Amino acid sequence: MSFLSCKLKDAVELAYGKALPERIRKDGEIPVYGSGGIGGYHNESIVTGPGVIVGRKGTIGSVFYEKSDFYPIDTVYYVKTNPQKIGIRFAYYLLKNLNLSSLNSDAAVPGLNRDRAYDLTIKLPDVKTQSNILQILEKYDDLIENNRRRIQLLEDAARLLYREWFIYLRFPGHEHVKIVDGVPEGWHKQRLDDVAVINAESLKSNFQGRIEYIDISCVSTDSIDSTNWYEFEDAPGRARRILRDKDIIWSCVRPNRKSHAFIWQPHDRLIASTGFAVISAKTISPFFLYQTLSTSEYVGYLTNNAGGVAYPAVTAKVFEDSIILVPPNSITDTFDSFVSKSYQQINLLQQANKKLIEARDLLLPRLMSGEISV
Repeated sequence: MSFLSCKLKDAVELAYGKALPERIRKDGEIPVYGSGGIGGYHNESIVTGPGVIVGRKGTIGSVFYEKSDFYPIDTVYYVKTNPQKIGIRFAYYLLKNLNLSSLNSDAAVPGLNRDRAYDLTIKLPDVKTQSNILQILEKYDDLIENNRRRIQLLEDAARLLYREWFIYLRFPGHEHVKIVDGVPEGWHKQRLDDVAVINAESLKSNFQGRIEYIDISCVSTDSIDSTNWYEFEDAPGRARRILRDKDIIWSCVRPNRKSHAFIWQPHDRLIASTGFAVISAKTISPFFLYQTLSTSEYVGYLTNNAGGVAYPAVTAKVFEDSIILVPPNSITDTFDSFVSKSYQQINLLQQANKKLIEARDLLLPRLMSGEISV
């Protein structure tokens, strides 16, 4: 097993992405990467996959691996390698192991300084050793990815059942219910704040202790991708929203990105940014409500009511004023009985992934340094 001490610039090239404003994107299946991950899709790529993306502006030092062709925008670098020196997959793990987020070039306009990154000293193993290390790390990532696929299937099943019952109106017993002006008898249109509470609880400024914090950048569609623990006095000033079981969090910033998630059995120190609207079901099924608030129609409502051009955002009042169609409790209770089982399984899979990620991340620096022989 051989490790060569060298500079990062001797192993990889960090190439600049290319601007692609949302207004000129065309419908397609090519993922468009920003520093927070996939931020949309386009009909053409500029990089052939597999590839690695590194956050340059915004979420500085974030690292993503993409198997297929992709389009990196100008807030990221994409990685070029010499396969005889380092494989692209190994470059992904190598970069994840570096503290790239600390290499800000400017406090006023933060960005990953490429020259400082290039000057980092690394230990680069020979290609054979790289392959041996990958065999270990990829086993963890394969299990994590398999669990994510299972989660996606469970979420899709819940979404399909919702559409069948509440969009196509093929709910149990629909044959015996009259439709009046497109709405089944007994169903009512109601304001969201009549059936739910928005931002019910917030931490007081004199709170003491540790909190697990969810920032906007940590949430994607249906998923809390990461969290950070802080002593409250050291936490970001936006760490205020208290989360309870079956709450819904919806990012107020750029709602077209669909950054929302369902909270399942949290501990009492899980706190979200004030950049989220926290929606707590009051007189309505939380499972039904989450599906309603994540439909493309509701995303469109939020997007159309977002203020600001460069930084479009909605307020809590936009959520409160929204109108949703509410079925009788007998129907939503039946929906709950089906969907709650899926969310129980989703939670178990998410907890399993959390442990797998922790174990992988403990191994990563030891493998990369040669501390663990392979």
